[in-house]
Amino acid sequence: MTENTTAPIKHTHIGGQAVLEGIMMRGKYNWAIAVREPSGSIYTEEHDLVASPGKHQWLTWPVIRGVRSFYESMVLAVKAFGVSAEHAGETEEEQLSSKEIALTMVLGVGLAVGLFIVLPAIVTDWILGPQTEQPLVWNLVDGVLRMAAFFAYIWAVSRIKDIQRVFAYHGAEHKTIHAYEHGSPLTPEYIQQYETLHVRCGTAFLLMVMVVAILVFSAFPGKAILDAWGVTARGWILLFNIGIRILLLPLIAGLAYEVSVKWAGSHPDNPLVKVLMWPGMQLQRMTTRQPDDSMVEVAVTAMSLVVAREERENTAGAPVEEAAAAID
Repeated sequence: MTENTTAPIKHTHIGGQAVLEGIMMRGKYNWAIAVREPSGSIYTEEHDLVASPGKHQWLTWPVIRGVRSFYESMVLAVKAFGVSAEHAGETEEEQLSSKEIALTMVLGVGLAVGLFIVLPAIVTDWILGPQTEQPLVWNLVDGVLRMAAFFAYIWAVSRIKDIQRVFAYHGAEHKTIHAYEHGSPLTPEYIQQYETLHVRCGTAFLLMVMVVAILVFSAFPGKAILDAWGVTARGWILLFNIGIRILLLPLIAGLAYEVSVKWAGSHPDNPLVKVLMWPGMQLQRMTTRQPDDSMVEVAVTAMSLVVAREERENTAGAPVEEAAAAID
């Protein structure tokens, strides 16, 4: 049996996320999660998405919609992780409470800020001195160190046995979306023919964030602002640059969303898209694994709930808002 690559691809906005022993899928109207319980059965939940912006149409503007999508994706990630943590554990002792999940997420955000923003800035300052002396070189070195820290983190996490199972579910999610886009039957027999890499993957998005960050920070007039304020102390210059990097994260995420999700996701066969997204696609070889059929079955269960809802809404003639493509 060969992959049905000759069929026209129906690019979809549906995306998802791998969780503990399960997968969350998100469409235009709802999100659904399927988790393999210790008994072998598949637990499912389905929830409506937040209503469209309505009178706040500015939330659908380019870049701003990316910030909105990123925020909503993070909120859904926390909820999905909570559901999976509740149903994947074999005993109550293995299950995480809502407080433990919240604490884990807060610590995760703190680790990300420290590892990908604070640490590269401190090391760059130690190597080159204050950012005001060589702004362009300083920002380039800082960006390279940030990407190196990102690669090292992904590599280290990929070595953890339990995370490898999550990455296998990640692969099942991508394969299932590929099959849906190609119009193939949503069964393991057909789904397993497809690759585990997908252009709209969150891994590729995060790498694009790193690239966009270098461009934005290089263009930001930090030196001019510090000169105008009369700031010359090395410590204050470093703190200023760390603070700016945190404050500009929403803008960077919004710009990266427009490139890697809206544009690349809608034109995956464009030669320029293939070149720009190639590094992110290759990085997915670290964050996805080949799933077994039972994992694919879980992905199909979640996908089916989302597809069924969209078919019902389309039949009823529900107005369709431009959906913020999910980031997995």
